[in-house]
Amino acid sequence: MSLISTALLLKTNTVIIRDVVCNGECRHKSDEECAHKTSLVYPYRGVFKRHVGQNDVVAEANQVVFFNGGQDYRISHPVDGGDSCLDLSIDESVLHELAPADQVQTGEGVVFRRQRRRVDPRAQALVALLRHGLSRNIAESLEGETLALTLVRRSLGERTSHAAGASFGRQKLVDRAKLVLSSDLARRWTLAEIAREVGVSPVYLTQVFQQVEAMPLYRYQLRLRLARALDLLGQYNDLTMLGLDLGFSSHSHFSASFKQTYGLTPAEFQRSAQLKPKHYTTR
Repeated sequence: MSLISTALLLKTNTVIIRDVVCNGECRHKSDEECAHKTSLVYPYRGVFKRHVGQNDVVAEANQVVFFNGGQDYRISHPVDGGDSCLDLSIDESVLHELAPADQVQTGEGVVFRRQRRRVDPRAQALVALLRHGLSRNIAESLEGETLALTLVRRSLGERTSHAAGASFGRQKLVDRAKLVLSSDLARRWTLAEIAREVGVSPVYLTQVFQQVEAMPLYRYQLRLRLARALDLLGQYNDLTMLGLDLGFSSHSHFSASFKQTYGLTPAEFQRSAQLKPKHYTTR
């Protein structure tokens, strides 16, 4: 049985934000659980699989996962390391206003049609700002609420998020590739190695991944690495070492990639979020 710890970061009439950490000891499907209220879950560290009936999704730092109220599900951890997520529960009337009509089922409560959407870099940065700011008591309630609603809006926007559309088989193939990448973020995978792990040709893998996620495989890997950097910025004094630990070839490579994605260098983001490391750690 996996051990789960939950820290309440913010509770207002508009939003409840929790930091949820699971050690991932349950490698196979967990016992069936049921979400009592619809929430949006943003993985920021590690990976897990969510099983709803015959529908499985891989949840990692490029995704928001929808836990619909009253919906049964199971969780498994096919990759070592467990996961950590930011869980947002939005007041239902507010969520009704935020959620596009074509993304939810008709009825009284807010129930999302899909299990997940891919979020953009700005949403990833908002997840980091929320978690770091609230956990360190830097962000006040009003700021936390505002950032949370902005995050949800971006996560549901047609221009700022992406809903994967493909056949069941192609989606499963892409999910297997995601698990390979997540198993070792720092590894400099070759296309042939990933294709061999998932059992297809390199050409077919690149074509299917682009079709499903609307971005190349290498860029998806980069986004996973940079999301991990957002998570670790508060723990590293030596940002060169952080980049190297995440598989970047040099500090300049890490810094340039980070700035191109988030608009700030790692050092600038660290300062803007008031992340002053108290100790050094490895990944």
